[in-house]
Amino acid sequence: MLVINTDEGLKSVFVPVTLNDDRTIMTSHLAKANEWWRLAREGDEVLAIFLAASAYVSPSYYPSRVENPGVVPTWNYVAAEVRGTLSLRPDPEWMLNQVREVTEKFEAGRSPEWTLEDSTEDYIQKQLSAIVGIEIAVTSIEGKAKLSQNRPDIDHDSVREHLAGGTPTELNVAQRMANGQ
Repeated sequence: MLVINTDEGLKSVFVPVTLNDDRTIMTSHLAKANEWWRLAREGDEVLAIFLAASAYVSPSYYPSRVENPGVVPTWNYVAAEVRGTLSLRPDPEWMLNQVREVTEKFEAGRSPEWTLEDSTEDYIQKQLSAIVGIEIAVTSIEGKAKLSQNRPDIDHDSVREHLAGGTPTELNVAQRMANGQ
């Protein structure tokens, strides 16, 4: 999720992104019909939020609540916040390279892998004319994790065990808790 502050208030958009090898440039694109890019200005600060895992934690998961009943529900999560400076990239060649990069990233390992060459040149050019490129010069990356590390070991372990038997998203959190993330 990319977030900017506009004259109309905060605006967000969900887009696929790629990050260069040294993590200094993040790129994406979105439809010209999307108001986000029209409200953005060159040089705006962008906050990109990446949520890797999240799950509700019930106070009933805490064995220590019997002796210390002062507990409340909470949320466990693993996330990253990337801040940077926005540049809009309307250049068709730049956008073609970005679309190719994002396609190759997310098609990798699929069978069969779809490539831009699976479409006609005319169709690709028509699609490129309907998008705008986004480049973000990264100024900071901050990881954040709340995985019951503030709880006694007995509660931490109980939360992990309860989440491990839950939904796929809860299992994701449990696995990260087991790995000490």
